[in-house]
Amino acid sequence: MVTAVSGGIGCGKSVVCRILQTLGYEVYDCDSRAKAIMDADAGIKLLIAEEISRDVIVELECGFQQINRKRLAEIVFNDEAALSKLNAIVHSAVRADIGKWICNHLTTETVERPHLFIETAILMESGLDKMVDDVWEVCAPENLRIERAMKRDNASRHQIEARIRNQQPLCYDEELVPDIPVNIITNDDRHPVLPRILELLDYSIPMML
Repeated sequence: MVTAVSGGIGCGKSVVCRILQTLGYEVYDCDSRAKAIMDADAGIKLLIAEEISRDVIVELECGFQQINRKRLAEIVFNDEAALSKLNAIVHSAVRADIGKWICNHLTTETVERPHLFIETAILMESGLDKMVDDVWEVCAPENLRIERAMKRDNASRHQIEARIRNQQPLCYDEELVPDIPVNIITNDDRHPVLPRILELLDYSIPMML
């Protein structure tokens, strides 16, 4: 069983995934793995320089190249075409990495097939909807999402709003993902998320005597 934990910027996907990890589940973080892949793959850096901008690649004294992520974000979150190019470059590498990760966990000696989770903000655009069995969509009011992201990223409201505009619509729209079961988790600072997570995991919580 492979579940995507999805949702827009600032919705609280990472909160849900930290709870899952605390409960003993394996979680693949697309954002951190994509950064690691980009840092390690010289071919990806070359494509980014050619397709987006050479300004985002920094030449280090040791001969290695480093991606200026702040500059890259400034470009792609204000240029839809550049964002599409970046996604096309990175997504195929991430999908391949996820495929290996899933296979490694499914081939380990376990009594039951493990329940794996993939944290992603761009489910359909990345093609990950074809690799999962269901989706947990984490939702929060837009103003709250903006406030969270501003505080987390030390960014302006304008910058966060630009990122939101460039993200895909929320994936719980049945017209967008008609063939995948989608479950909603509300993370609005008023409703606790743990009971909903346990419900989706079909946990049986013993009564305290």
